[in-house]
Amino acid sequence: MDAKELRDKTPDQLREDLVNLKKEAFNLRFQQATGQIENTARMRKVRRDVARVNTILNEKAAAAAAEA
Repeated sequence: MDAKELRDKTPDQLREDLVNLKKEAFNLRFQQATGQIENTARMRKVRRDVARVNTILNEKAAAAAAEA
């Protein structure tokens, strides 16, 4: 995911993306524990995407608080 794409989304869409990414991260951890994971680099990408979404959500929350 690109940060530009994320900034165009609404907070509700970002929260939905965050839930999906966390589910994917859980599934990848489960696959790793059972030895079935094929693409180990995907774990790193998902973890970074989660952090990116959280950062954008915090930026939007700070901007909304500043306006109020």
